[in-house]
Amino acid sequence: MLCRFRTRSKREKSSSGFQSAPRSAVFFCFSLLLPILSGCVSASEARARQREAYIAGEQAALARMADAHNKPVVSFIGPFQNPTVSWTHDMTLAKAIIAAGYLGTADPTHIMIIRSGQAIPIDPKQLLSGEDIPLAAGDLVQVGP
Repeated sequence: MLCRFRTRSKREKSSSGFQSAPRSAVFFCFSLLLPILSGCVSASEARARQREAYIAGEQAALARMADAHNKPVVSFIGPFQNPTVSWTHDMTLAKAIIAAGYLGTADPTHIMIIRSGQAIPIDPKQLLSGEDIPLAAGDLVQVGP
Protein backbone atom coordinates (compact mmCIF):
# COMPACT_ATOMS: atom_id res chain seq x y z
CA MET A 1 0.00 0.00 0.00
CA LEU A 2 1.10 3.53 -0.72
CA CYS A 3 -0.31 5.09 2.45
CA ARG A 4 0.57 3.68 5.86
CA PHE A 5 0.24 5.45 9.14
CA ARG A 6 2.26 5.06 12.29
CA THR A 7 -0.19 4.15 15.00
CA ARG A 8 -0.03 3.16 18.58
CA SER A 9 -3.24 1.33 19.05
CA LYS A 10 -3.97 -1.83 20.91
CA ARG A 11 -4.81 -3.60 17.66
CA GLU A 12 -2.48 -6.06 16.06
CA LYS A 13 0.75 -4.62 14.78
CA SER A 14 3.09 -6.07 12.27
CA SER A 15 6.70 -6.72 13.13
CA SER A 16 7.68 -3.34 11.61
CA GLY A 17 5.41 -1.40 13.93
CA PHE A 18 3.09 -0.17 11.14
CA GLN A 19 -0.56 -0.99 10.85
CA SER A 20 -2.59 -0.98 7.65
CA ALA A 21 -4.62 2.16 7.32
CA PRO A 22 -8.41 1.98 7.13
CA ARG A 23 -9.92 1.96 3.64
CA SER A 24 -11.21 5.53 3.97
CA ALA A 25 -7.69 6.75 4.74
CA VAL A 26 -6.31 4.90 1.71
CA PHE A 27 -9.00 6.45 -0.49
CA PHE A 28 -8.12 9.85 0.95
CA CYS A 29 -4.42 9.31 0.12
CA PHE A 30 -5.24 8.29 -3.44
CA SER A 31 -7.60 11.25 -3.87
CA LEU A 32 -4.74 13.56 -2.86
CA LEU A 33 -2.19 11.84 -5.09
CA LEU A 34 -4.38 11.46 -8.16
CA PRO A 35 -4.39 15.17 -9.17
CA ILE A 36 -0.62 15.32 -8.68
CA LEU A 37 0.05 12.18 -10.71
CA SER A 38 -2.44 13.01 -13.48
CA GLY A 39 -1.26 16.59 -14.03
CA CYS A 40 -4.45 18.31 -12.90
CA VAL A 41 -4.33 22.07 -12.56
CA SER A 42 -6.33 24.66 -10.72
CA ALA A 43 -9.31 26.33 -12.39
CA SER A 44 -7.46 29.63 -12.75
CA GLU A 45 -4.46 27.91 -14.33
CA ALA A 46 -6.76 26.01 -16.70
CA ARG A 47 -8.44 29.29 -17.72
CA ALA A 48 -5.01 30.88 -18.29
CA ARG A 49 -3.92 27.96 -20.47
CA GLN A 50 -7.18 28.11 -22.37
CA ARG A 51 -6.75 31.85 -22.94
CA GLU A 52 -3.16 31.34 -24.17
CA ALA A 53 -4.26 28.60 -26.58
CA TYR A 54 -7.09 30.79 -27.90
CA ILE A 55 -4.75 33.72 -28.50
CA ALA A 56 -2.19 31.46 -30.20
CA GLY A 57 -4.93 30.09 -32.46
CA GLU A 58 -6.09 33.59 -33.37
CA GLN A 59 -2.55 34.66 -34.20
CA ALA A 60 -2.02 31.61 -36.41
CA ALA A 61 -5.30 32.28 -38.24
CA LEU A 62 -4.39 35.93 -38.78
CA ALA A 63 -0.97 34.91 -40.13
CA ARG A 64 -2.61 32.47 -42.58
CA MET A 65 -5.05 35.14 -43.70
CA ALA A 66 -2.24 37.65 -44.22
CA ASP A 67 -0.31 35.08 -46.29
CA ALA A 68 -3.40 34.32 -48.36
CA HIS A 69 -3.89 38.02 -49.15
CA ASN A 70 -0.27 38.46 -50.17
CA LYS A 71 -0.06 35.43 -52.43
CA PRO A 72 -1.75 35.45 -55.85
CA VAL A 73 -4.34 32.70 -56.18
CA VAL A 74 -6.85 31.23 -58.62
CA SER A 75 -10.24 30.35 -57.12
CA PHE A 76 -12.75 27.75 -58.25
CA ILE A 77 -16.51 27.34 -58.07
CA GLY A 78 -17.75 23.82 -58.67
CA PRO A 79 -16.88 20.28 -57.61
CA PHE A 80 -13.27 20.76 -56.48
CA GLN A 81 -11.27 19.36 -53.60
CA ASN A 82 -9.26 22.59 -53.19
CA PRO A 83 -11.29 25.71 -54.06
CA THR A 84 -8.14 27.88 -54.09
CA VAL A 85 -4.72 27.18 -55.61
CA SER A 86 -1.61 29.32 -55.65
CA TRP A 87 -1.07 31.10 -58.95
CA THR A 88 2.24 30.81 -60.83
CA HIS A 89 3.42 32.58 -63.99
CA ASP A 90 3.03 29.40 -66.06
CA MET A 91 -0.44 28.57 -64.67
CA THR A 92 -2.89 27.36 -67.30
CA LEU A 93 -6.52 26.31 -67.00
CA ALA A 94 -5.70 22.59 -67.32
CA LYS A 95 -2.91 22.79 -64.71
CA ALA A 96 -5.16 24.72 -62.34
CA ILE A 97 -8.05 22.26 -62.69
CA ILE A 98 -5.67 19.38 -61.93
CA ALA A 99 -4.14 21.25 -58.96
CA ALA A 100 -7.60 22.05 -57.57
CA GLY A 101 -8.64 18.39 -57.79
CA TYR A 102 -11.72 18.26 -60.02
CA LEU A 103 -14.24 15.91 -58.39
CA GLY A 104 -16.87 15.73 -61.12
CA THR A 105 -17.89 12.28 -62.27
CA ALA A 106 -18.09 13.37 -65.93
CA ASP A 107 -16.24 15.83 -68.14
CA PRO A 108 -17.34 19.41 -67.50
CA THR A 109 -19.89 20.90 -69.90
CA HIS A 110 -19.53 24.49 -68.76
CA ILE A 111 -16.34 26.45 -67.97
CA MET A 112 -16.18 30.18 -67.38
CA ILE A 113 -13.24 32.34 -66.30
CA ILE A 114 -14.11 35.55 -64.50
CA ARG A 115 -11.24 38.01 -64.81
CA SER A 116 -11.48 41.61 -63.57
CA GLY A 117 -15.28 41.38 -63.56
CA GLN A 118 -15.43 40.11 -67.16
CA ALA A 119 -16.84 36.64 -67.87
CA ILE A 120 -14.86 34.64 -70.44
CA PRO A 121 -16.71 31.48 -71.58
CA ILE A 122 -14.49 28.51 -72.43
CA ASP A 123 -15.59 25.58 -74.58
CA PRO A 124 -14.67 22.42 -72.62
CA LYS A 125 -14.11 20.55 -75.90
CA GLN A 126 -11.42 23.09 -76.77
CA LEU A 127 -9.67 22.40 -73.46
CA LEU A 128 -10.01 18.61 -73.83
CA SER A 129 -8.55 18.77 -77.36
CA GLY A 130 -5.33 20.23 -75.96
CA GLU A 131 -5.84 23.99 -76.38
CA ASP A 132 -4.90 25.38 -72.97
CA ILE A 133 -5.70 28.87 -71.71
CA PRO A 134 -3.27 30.86 -69.52
CA LEU A 135 -4.68 32.13 -66.24
CA ALA A 136 -3.98 35.40 -64.44
CA ALA A 137 -3.65 35.97 -60.71
CA GLY A 138 -7.04 36.50 -59.12
CA ASP A 139 -9.00 34.62 -61.80
CA LEU A 140 -12.20 32.87 -60.72
CA VAL A 141 -12.92 29.67 -62.63
CA GLN A 142 -16.47 28.34 -62.64
CA VAL A 143 -16.88 24.73 -63.78
CA GLY A 144 -20.19 22.95 -64.15
CA PRO A 145 -21.17 19.44 -65.17
